[in-house]
Amino acid sequence: MAAAARLKEENMDLIRLLLSKDYYVLVVTANQPYDILKKNYEKAGISLDRIFFVDTVTKYALGKDHDHVPNCRFLNNPADLTDLGIAVTGILGENKEKKISLLFDSVNAMLIYISSQNITRFIHFVTNKLRLMNFSGIFLAVEKGLDPDLLVHLTTFVDEVIDLDES
Repeated sequence: MAAAARLKEENMDLIRLLLSKDYYVLVVTANQPYDILKKNYEKAGISLDRIFFVDTVTKYALGKDHDHVPNCRFLNNPADLTDLGIAVTGILGENKEKKISLLFDSVNAMLIYISSQNITRFIHFVTNKLRLMNFSGIFLAVEKGLDPDLLVHLTTFVDEVIDLDES
């Protein structure tokens, strides 16, 4: 959990940490488009060599396809959890020999497009997929923006909740 104002910095700190531990990182973004994340990461000195993106917002915001990017899959609509699940499953399956961590940025942004109940189901699906494939995952969320039921479900799905406001 992190304060909304610090979410961008926490995202980059987590990426740096994961890369330093030799992870490949799968960033699922419903918060910021790929082009913005790429610019922010490069400005912060973060290499994109071991980062793969699933961008749920660019096509939706632009209303058209993005130019092909080898390390990014652009989805049509952030509310289409079927496409998102297929994209995540495909990328994990294609890279099962690698040490991968999924970074989901952010649960709160998904609430703009999807009900809490559907987000809960999807995150339950993803956390189980990660466990079964022996991958790790991080789900960024701002506690104050989540309804209590969603927060309770999220905490039961994950191994640990880290409150970044207390660290």
